[in-house]
Amino acid sequence: MYVEHLSLTGYRSYQQLDIGIDPGTTVFVGPNGIGKTNIVEAIGYLASMSSHRVASDRPLVSFGADRALIRGKLVRGEQRTSVEVEINPETANRARINRSNPVRARDAAGILKTVLFAPEDLALIKGDPAGRRRYLDEALVALLPHQAGLRSDYERVLKQRNALLRSARAAGRFSTAHESTLDVWDQHLAESGTKLLHARLVLLERVHPHLQRAYGELTDGSKEADAVYRSNISVLRDEEDGAPASADAVDGVPLTGESAADLTSRFMEALLFHRKKELERGISLVGPHRDELDLMLGHIPAKGYASQGETWSMALALRLAIYYLLKQDDHTPGASPVLILDDVFAELDSQRRDKLAAIVSDAEQVLVTAAVGADIPSGLGGRQVRVVSGGIDDQA
Repeated sequence: MYVEHLSLTGYRSYQQLDIGIDPGTTVFVGPNGIGKTNIVEAIGYLASMSSHRVASDRPLVSFGADRALIRGKLVRGEQRTSVEVEINPETANRARINRSNPVRARDAAGILKTVLFAPEDLALIKGDPAGRRRYLDEALVALLPHQAGLRSDYERVLKQRNALLRSARAAGRFSTAHESTLDVWDQHLAESGTKLLHARLVLLERVHPHLQRAYGELTDGSKEADAVYRSNISVLRDEEDGAPASADAVDGVPLTGESAADLTSRFMEALLFHRKKELERGISLVGPHRDELDLMLGHIPAKGYASQGETWSMALALRLAIYYLLKQDDHTPGASPVLILDDVFAELDSQRRDKLAAIVSDAEQVLVTAAVGADIPSGLGGRQVRVVSGGIDDQA
């Protein structure tokens, strides 16, 4: 699969941009802050209907504009598809597929498949558990777009349950009405949470061999990369008094090979066990919104112990693992995802640059951003496009 043409209207720094893109490698070259990342961000948005840089859509719309448009012409084997998404910060986003009637934006997610790596991905290793949970959930949607609702369904139930817990806490007493209503929301939370949790576990089992392969390809192979899912639904003990009620306070044990029925049973048991503490704090303390993905190098946690080079290799390996999995999942002609490397090569030593270039060189389409062309390994080759303020320099 590749993006044949991209058009942006009112998107970030571009009032209007139209660019044809070839299969193979394309390198967008220009000074930092000129808008290179805006181009590849837009392509990533067209695939997932979300940005890898910001949580809300408002920053994506040019200053003074009321909406932004991203249009892409996609090629998959012999099939050509046009996808357009209209980003409306104040109302629901809309999409068109092959100029059809508008549909919900999320209905167009997954038509274009991309795997994007950016320097922000270092937070997958160094940052909070929320980023690692998001990595799994985004990978789920990339692999199985119809599962896009799992996370949103769970968060909707979680929001309602938290509101009930806060209400009971504010009342200063837990009434019979509160108890019966909480029983209902416990069941909803366990059901929706189990679906999300089980999907994450199945995904991680499939990702695992590809993560080990990718990390080995990027390094000398002296250490093995691993990822272990840790859930707090199996922890049945009182927390210490004064422990934080942060949604990122993770305390759990590894889970592997559990059936959905087993997970639901564990979930309900944990909710009942922690009910008193949850009522005291007014927040849900149990569920996949508090789980952790432990990233390991050998028997040592990557977070806090990995060198800078190892951190970069692990972050790259996490993304490449999804790329390998997507390729494995669909062998039809043109199904390979577009690989996006945003400002990556400048941060790597020469050995890792060459190893990464060798890995991605046979991808159907690789989109790279770089401040200077010299950052790109000679083995990668491809077309270079010079990005200037507000557009591209076709004469460069």
